[in-house]
Amino acid sequence: MGQVPILGRPSVVPATMRILSHTSRGLYVTRRFPLDTFAMATATPRRRIQSSSRRPSPPSSSSSDASTLNASTVGTLSQTHTPEDAAGSAATMAKHSPLAVLPLSTVLRTLATNTISSSPVLLPPSLFIMSKLAHATNPLMNPDRNPLLRYFLKKTFYAQFCAGENAAEVRATVSGLKRIGFTGVILGYAREVVLTQEQTLDLGASIHDEACLTHEITPWKNGTLETVKIAQPGDFVALKFSGAGRHALHALKNRLPPSKELRAAIDEICELARERDVPLLFDAEQMAVQAGIDDWTLEYQRRYNTKPGHAIIHGTYQAYLKSTPATLASHLVIAAKEGFTLGVKLVRGAYMGSDPREIIHDTKADTDRCYNGIAESLIKREWGPILAQPQTADSKSSPTSTSFPQVSLVLGSHNLESVRKARAIRDAIPATEGCSELAIAQLQGMADDVSCELICVKKADSVANEAASKSVTIKEKEMIKGGKGQTRAYKYIVWGSTGECMAYLLRRAYENRDAVQRTLEGRNAMWGEVKRRAWGVFGRGA
Repeated sequence: MGQVPILGRPSVVPATMRILSHTSRGLYVTRRFPLDTFAMATATPRRRIQSSSRRPSPPSSSSSDASTLNASTVGTLSQTHTPEDAAGSAATMAKHSPLAVLPLSTVLRTLATNTISSSPVLLPPSLFIMSKLAHATNPLMNPDRNPLLRYFLKKTFYAQFCAGENAAEVRATVSGLKRIGFTGVILGYAREVVLTQEQTLDLGASIHDEACLTHEITPWKNGTLETVKIAQPGDFVALKFSGAGRHALHALKNRLPPSKELRAAIDEICELARERDVPLLFDAEQMAVQAGIDDWTLEYQRRYNTKPGHAIIHGTYQAYLKSTPATLASHLVIAAKEGFTLGVKLVRGAYMGSDPREIIHDTKADTDRCYNGIAESLIKREWGPILAQPQTADSKSSPTSTSFPQVSLVLGSHNLESVRKARAIRDAIPATEGCSELAIAQLQGMADDVSCELICVKKADSVANEAASKSVTIKEKEMIKGGKGQTRAYKYIVWGSTGECMAYLLRRAYENRDAVQRTLEGRNAMWGEVKRRAWGVFGRGA
């Protein structure tokens, strides 16, 4: 079968767009112009950062200043190397069409996906079909057994959200993302065990069945081990316990330790992750099993997060739950008292359709406030009004009795405001004071405007820091290296066969449906990028 389309790989597009497809190669190269030829800007009073079109593009009425680079600013940066200048150049880079870093094939595919997801006419039948495919028992409806169906899905929805079916395809996709400018990926194995209601109620009766080990734990272990092997140092691997099947679900639901077979599998995965320095992110799941997941996460963090400020094991905390600040605060206290680094992945939440409504914040504004407040405390490593220190007998008599522990933080967010706030907080902290290890991630195929802005800022910061480091002291170099300019941009992406990925793809489709405004904004942004490139081809600019 055909290979999975990856970023940067030519894609089949309508004949009317072939000239754009040809030009997109040039677009990709010259988008790197402001970084690779920063010094050249000083030779020209004012130079436009533009696409590869040979003809200049007139400025738009709203962003002409944002899309130009002032030579005096560059000269000042090279002479004084101030953080304010670096931040200014980063802002200039970010404001110039961040989506320009994406290949045309990705822009068109995302435009098509968001158009379907935002259409009240097209989305319902699409969701119905995908739901049938995700739970298919008929071989004709199984993508792994129907070649035509597999080919169609792999070229469309699968290519948008997934990395590949084998190690070679995954590595090619990840390499494409890193060429664009991402620091790395959060890689997950898509296989899940989907149980019927009867199986869920009868979990305890079947956990000793040999089939659980043969068909559930062993495939999950092997797939996760392969994921850790595919990942490179600097990447993360997402681990979903429900993928291990009934052994895991029974233990988690009843807050029991892992079974002997399951513990051996988890231990093997964690040992390989530590050996390769590939951190694991233990995913959050439905509230019915989340307390058990928290128990297991803390147990493994005690064992593996012994390096100050760096975590191999991360737990996931969902800001839409009213209980999350208190839960996270209690885990921070445990980490501080026992001396291990707490690995935290902070997300807004993904189980609104299944978690009881009363345990979720009443409004989106409440969830946003909770998310931003927790993120600020974790980045600054200090208690705050949202993430407050638990009131115990010791803390009442001595409020400073519990110090804030070392934290390694992964922010999963599609909210541009939250991402910008997190970066601003991080940049305001002097490197000598120390701050939490920080990565920021979005799902592959979604929120590309947020991701691409991070990439633009990251590239601009890297150039500014490199220029500044040439004439500063060793101490200042260490400050630059350890503090500002260290934006780490990631994409969360899963791999597996087309059939294994169907449940994941269905969740992404529902997520796009539930976030209608964001999906519309994404569609409009991609359409605007297509028009910008079209105008560039014909010499009109954008």
